[in-house]
Formats: sequence, C-alpha cells, structure tokens
Amino acid sequence: MPPSDALETERVELRNRLLERLPDAMQRPLTWLLVPRHRWVRIPAGLLLILGGCLSFLPVLGLWMLPLGILLLAEDIPPLRRASHRMLQWIQRKHPAWMGPPHKEPVQKT
Repeated sequence: MPPSDALETERVELRNRLLERLPDAMQRPLTWLLVPRHRWVRIPAGLLLILGGCLSFLPVLGLWMLPLGILLLAEDIPPLRRASHRMLQWIQRKHPAWMGPPHKEPVQKT
C-alpha cells in the first residue's frame, strides 16, 4: 500500500472514530453527508460551515464550524485531505478521549 493510501486510510479511520463519539442528532446527518453520492450537498455545507467559522464573533456561529467544514470539504478536495489528517492527528494527541470508544448509557432494568 503506497504511503498516500495508508494516510488516507488512517484519516478515514480517525474521522469515523470521532464521528462515533458524537450524539446521534449530529452523527446521523454527518454520516449521511459523507456518503459519496451526496457530494452536491456536502460541498455547499462545508463552505457554509467554513464561512460561519470565520464569522465566529457573531452569536450562534463559532470556531467549531471551521474544522467541521474542512472535514466535509476534504472528502472532495484532495489538498484539504492532508490538512484534515493533521487536524485529526492533533485531536488524537491533545484529546485522546475524543477518539475513544463511544459512551453508551447503560440500560437500567426495572
């Protein structure tokens, strides 16, 4: 496997591990957006998220939108894949709990 394929595999694995940690309300739409045939929605959504991240001084909008937009655009724009891979590696180093197994609430039996 060439190094670029190994890096892409690692990027997708890290992305999926991070997605598994999200609440269902966010996980489902993001998983839907990452389906290859939804490119026509993913690119405008990624651009809007990046724009919203740049306007983070306004209420409701925030810097959290910037990395999410980059992750979405990286699926379709190869030069952004390297940036998203580095961002995911940084998250893994600085916040390893974010990449751990998802927390599931135990079901209480009555």
